[in-house]
Amino acid sequence: METNDLQNTWKNIGIELNSKTRDELNQLLTSKTRKAMNNFLSIIALDIIVCVGLIVFLMITALNRPGDLIYQVNNSILGLVTVISLISSLYSLKKLQNNKYNSPLKDWLEQRIRLLSKWLLGKYSKSYIVLLPILMVLIMLSIHVYYEHKPFVEVMKNEESIYGLIAGFIIGLFVSFYAVNKIRKYQLKNLEFLKELHRRL
Repeated sequence: METNDLQNTWKNIGIELNSKTRDELNQLLTSKTRKAMNNFLSIIALDIIVCVGLIVFLMITALNRPGDLIYQVNNSILGLVTVISLISSLYSLKKLQNNKYNSPLKDWLEQRIRLLSKWLLGKYSKSYIVLLPILMVLIMLSIHVYYEHKPFVEVMKNEESIYGLIAGFIIGLFVSFYAVNKIRKYQLKNLEFLKELHRRL
């Protein structure tokens, strides 16, 4: 299905190319490139918003639970991972947005394809398989314990709370993996579009 979408997109572009002058062609290709790049940038921007929201939540809970040491440790670990993720996302945004208009479009695009290929297909590209379950446990504990209005240890002694955490973890993990896989497929599709665009420049 995705391959057919890509082929249809190129078929439509091919029709457009035949009726364009050289300057119009250059503008069209630049526009298509930027549109594809904006798809990556919008996902990174969403990731930044989620990270900032989680950090704000963790700060609020830290102020409301100053005496719950285990809860604070859980949130500190989650906060550290979130800050690292936020820095990584900001770095990615800066690298992809680095507009050097003095370089040819093909070279500019090649640099971004190299970066995106490293992020999506490199040796650390599947690290989310390990990180997601760990993050899900930390997030579930943070949210559940906070809204129980009880100390961490007391919540862990409650059988109903444990069952709720297990059910929430399973559902949350399933939804998270589904969402991440959908986003990865979308990003890989866009990456293939950029590679094909680069080949045709």
